[in-house]
Amino acid sequence: VQLQASGGGMVQAGGSLRLSCAASGRSLNNAAVGWFRQAPGKEREFVATITWRYGITQYTEAAKGRFTISRDIAKTTANLQMNSLKPEDTAVYYCAADYGPGLRTRISEYTYWGQGTQVTVSS
Repeated sequence: VQLQASGGGMVQAGGSLRLSCAASGRSLNNAAVGWFRQAPGKEREFVATITWRYGITQYTEAAKGRFTISRDIAKTTANLQMNSLKPEDTAVYYCAADYGPGLRTRISEYTYWGQGTQVTVSS
């Protein structure tokens, strides 16, 4: 499967962005899709994940209450709605996918990765 992330940009603190991850080449049935981010000088970290079949979700603590992960089955696209953005959310955001049951929160659990999309939040 190929993944294409989009939707990044520059916003002021308190603003919103919606990231999308479009999949092609293979169905996402029985897959989990995740969003990760990497800030300058920091390691890549987990943000949110969703199971494609049942839409079960899991978030990092920093994302809970502000970010919402969803999937559009017809468009084979996973979305990350980010509200109340903070400067510390500034990072390159990556989407990833892997096949098999259950949620995945670790980088090592994902086989397929899209290119990153830059999110910059100014104070």
